[in-house]
Amino acid sequence: MTDIHAVVSRPGPVESEILAALGDSFEVKRRALPPVTLRTLEGGRGAPVLFLHGRGSAGTIWAPVLAEVARSRRVIAVDLPGFGHSSSPPFQGDDRDAAARFFVDPIAALVRELGLAEASIVGHSLGGLVALELVLGGHVRPPKLALVASMGLGPWASLRSRALFRLGPERIARTLGALGLPRDARGGDAWEERLARLEVELFSVLGGKAPPVRAFDALMPLVGPAYERASELQRIDAETLLVWGERDPVLPAPIAIGAAAAMPRARLVMLPGLGHTPHIEGAARVTELLSSFLA
Repeated sequence: MTDIHAVVSRPGPVESEILAALGDSFEVKRRALPPVTLRTLEGGRGAPVLFLHGRGSAGTIWAPVLAEVARSRRVIAVDLPGFGHSSSPPFQGDDRDAAARFFVDPIAALVRELGLAEASIVGHSLGGLVALELVLGGHVRPPKLALVASMGLGPWASLRSRALFRLGPERIARTLGALGLPRDARGGDAWEERLARLEVELFSVLGGKAPPVRAFDALMPLVGPAYERASELQRIDAETLLVWGERDPVLPAPIAIGAAAAMPRARLVMLPGLGHTPHIEGAARVTELLSSFLA
């Protein structure tokens, strides 16, 4: 008998507000996929699209994109293992291959459970790395793949960002709130402000998220190359959209340029003035880009 690691959690006030804004057309589910339980946010009908978020976040961070894409597609946004409202087993050591499996294997199980082998995929940062692993591992054959400031495309990451990750965005958010997290000040869009507050709420969870953070640290060490699949990018034959912030302080723009050149059917959109979370900082623009690409 396989043990199941469970988590008891409820959406905070910001996330509850976002779920209410999405309305009854979306359903929140908790799916037991031993040894974890994964929370999903599901809505719409049609060809499926799987959404994968970055470190410390949750599926709800894609809310404006989900609402738009669900007009013509079935959308599934999942909380990665240990983040949001999904559980995870313990993670020990610094084996980067085991760290990749920590995040990928439960999502691959979800793909099998929901019949998503032909789903398109959208992934941000760590979620982009998981998307790459799903494709290169043969778990999914996506007609379309969108990578937003994605990890896994090369061994590089800025020293500043590595230091920030080791210090812990979660610890910073609990101490300083939004003031402690690097973000360009932007205005004029209600979703940008709402998603920025959601990001801080998710990072500030009491007790932290030790297992996934330890696994993440193995993928993004303080020194040395980050976990990557650059030499295999030419194997990805899906129509691919790379969305990147021109001012990304974590994964600089040359990473995206190199990946776009290596992938057979890739197109790169560089967004001026935006950083590592363009789907938050420029929510309206990225929603338009992704919904058009996936249509």
